Amino acid sequence: MVKLAASCLSVSLYYFSKFSTNMNILKGILQCPLRPCCFISQKRRICSVLFRSYSHLDSLVSALITAITSCSSISCCRAIQARVIKSVNYREGFIGDQLVSSYMKLGCEEDAEKLFDEVSDKDLVSWNSLISGYSRSGNLNKCLDAFSRMRFEMGMQPNDVTIISIISACTDTRALDGGKYIHGIVLKLGMLFEVKVANALINLYGKCRCLGSACRFFETMPLQDLVTWNSIIVIHTQNGFAKEGMRLFNLMRIAEIKPDQATIVTVLQACQNLGVGKLAETIHGLIFKCGLFANVVIVTILLSVYAKLGRLFDSHKIFEEIINPDRVAWTAMLAGYAMHGRGREAIELFESMVKAGEVPDQVTFTNLLSACGHSGLVSEGKNYFNIMSEIYGLAPRLDHYSCMVDLLGRSGHLNDAYEMIKRMPMEPNSGVWGALLCACRVYGNTELGKEVAERLFDLEPLDSRNYIMLSNIYSAAGMWKEALKIRDLMKERNLIRTPGCSFIEHRNEIHGFVVGDQSPPESMKIYKKLELGRTD
Repeated sequence: MVKLAASCLSVSLYYFSKFSTNMNILKGILQCPLRPCCFISQKRRICSVLFRSYSHLDSLVSALITAITSCSSISCCRAIQARVIKSVNYREGFIGDQLVSSYMKLGCEEDAEKLFDEVSDKDLVSWNSLISGYSRSGNLNKCLDAFSRMRFEMGMQPNDVTIISIISACTDTRALDGGKYIHGIVLKLGMLFEVKVANALINLYGKCRCLGSACRFFETMPLQDLVTWNSIIVIHTQNGFAKEGMRLFNLMRIAEIKPDQATIVTVLQACQNLGVGKLAETIHGLIFKCGLFANVVIVTILLSVYAKLGRLFDSHKIFEEIINPDRVAWTAMLAGYAMHGRGREAIELFESMVKAGEVPDQVTFTNLLSACGHSGLVSEGKNYFNIMSEIYGLAPRLDHYSCMVDLLGRSGHLNDAYEMIKRMPMEPNSGVWGALLCACRVYGNTELGKEVAERLFDLEPLDSRNYIMLSNIYSAAGMWKEALKIRDLMKERNLIRTPGCSFIEHRNEIHGFVVGDQSPPESMKIYKKLELGRTD
């Protein structure tokens, strides 16, 4: 009967009402994965069967509330509450708390608050249900207000659930001051080194870009679990410090902490940002060792890393080993071909994807159009741009127009590209105008280049790249005075060119080099070696 519940709730309830009084069977039925429509259509029968004077009604109602919440059925939740009022004293005990939590999860904040006020004997669980609900909805002010009422009006001390809920709200809203306030309370209560609380604080400081505070806190922790290591690695990688993230990952392995999916995903992203191959191979081996190669998410990111590194053979080999590639995997492989100008292979892969029954999305078409642009496949690109809306019903976005302008511009059709921009149903952004400016530089169109650059100056007045691009267009055309004016304009606006940076992997270490930087301790030896290479 329990197995039958997942496929037909009405039949299960009918047989239960006729032939059984075993509450465990009913509880099992309620715990089966069910669709929202099942609860909505059968809510009267559920209430009828449920409230037939059972002695352990509380546990059954609890199971039902959990099931209703997972199905996101507000009407059923209200119906159950109406029956609960008549059958049990929901104002006392955990049923009232669970209903408050359920309403919060369903986005019914007013219902939850009204029900919470009706609960006479509020304990810490009751307050945690309310505070956690505010935290999930991102309402930090109400979260802190409820926390203050709990402490000062009711005289209750928070536990780790309370603290973590409030820290999560501060993290989601990037409220650093609020987070520091809770940090102070944690210190007073002696909860600083409870691992879950400490992990939440590390995540808070990391998301608020206070990496120094996060690192100092991490280093003082007496116990660091997998979540701790994942948090500190993630915040470095996401804040542009991929090299430090990889160093921390190596320390994690030395500490014999086994990585999980979240760890692998983060370090693969770090490898992609750094553009180093040996490290990717190490992670590849670790994926096998940890038994994660069947994980489509991880394998998809791995093939993306290899593709970005130019190792399309390895990338395609991994793709072929995926038993049932989803749309994300197909798109990732397509992006690899687009990145390296393999337009024909990209088109072939796209057609295979469609034949396999996968429906392309906006991202798929962005990569397909980019592949056509990098390979000069103008007619093919135009065709796919049209079928995107005509066959798949996908309205072109800014990135699609940017790809089309780039496609036409690279092929020398600058006027067609400009006309397409003028026909766009939305305002073109810097990506669209930037694609046309690049084409103007390649084909030496100073008149159009000036017009496009002025548009970019309005959109991005502090981006030095646009000024440099126009200056180079003038210089290539021998218009030295105009080029000098643009350089002077950059000086007036205090704009400087961001120096280039590259990474080299040597003996399992990553070394970063910035143009003109001589701060590395062995920089003189490196430059001497380069000079010797030039003379040879």
